[in-house]
Amino acid sequence: MLSPDELERYARHIVLREIGGPGQAALKRARVLVIGAGGLGAPLLMYLAAAGVGTLGVIDDDTVSLSNLQRQIIHATPDVGIPKVDSAAGEITRLNPNVTVEAHNMRLTAANALELVSRYDLVADGSDNFETRYLVSDVCFFAGKPLVTATVGTFDGTLTTIRAHARGRDGKANPSYRCLFPEPPPAGSVPACAEAGILGALTGVLGSMMALEVIREIVGFGQDLVGRLLMVDARDMRFAEVAYAWDANNPLSGENPTIRDLSIHA
Repeated sequence: MLSPDELERYARHIVLREIGGPGQAALKRARVLVIGAGGLGAPLLMYLAAAGVGTLGVIDDDTVSLSNLQRQIIHATPDVGIPKVDSAAGEITRLNPNVTVEAHNMRLTAANALELVSRYDLVADGSDNFETRYLVSDVCFFAGKPLVTATVGTFDGTLTTIRAHARGRDGKANPSYRCLFPEPPPAGSVPACAEAGILGALTGVLGSMMALEVIREIVGFGQDLVGRLLMVDARDMRFAEVAYAWDANNPLSGENPTIRDLSIHA
């Protein structure tokens, strides 16, 4: 049930035919885990909180630094030096006290990932390294959870949704992250944002698009991004899309899988 305060707060959602009262109630019941409270996680968390997602989990082991504030808009100057999950939780509560925040001030590892992910309905990955992205995609497969995942570079970004644990409406297996990117790039081949730089507003665009995709997953309207990689070129303001499909040879969900648990990440 939505309270009178919530009916007013979410009025612009409720009048949308695609959401309405039932969709808003589904958002309130939802439990979403956000990986990272950085450039992508910051706008993602704020828009999910504003949308009325009932429970937001956020995992991050970093503290706020001054160089974060050019793009990580959930944090502010007085937050420098405090854990990002605490800063994010405070801002979410200030924005929407109806949202429950579960702050996990730790790093996601093979040892804790399965237990943590299993508590939530859906995972949104805004991590900034390949090691975590592959761990998140693998654990979501084993836990049977949908995954919305995005990446950003200096002037570019990508977004897709993974439901590798399920089959599509056509009965065919859905692709996994490893169908799209079989292996991470060699260590050191992709510079970190501290070295290469990053356009701050780009993280806002991709993080907001992640929030939109999470909301669409929860409410269930439109065509999702399963099997579709959306690419954003911020330098020339261009959008493109690449279709991808299940790969029978992928090591996670292929015909002869070699990854049977998370020990590969230990």
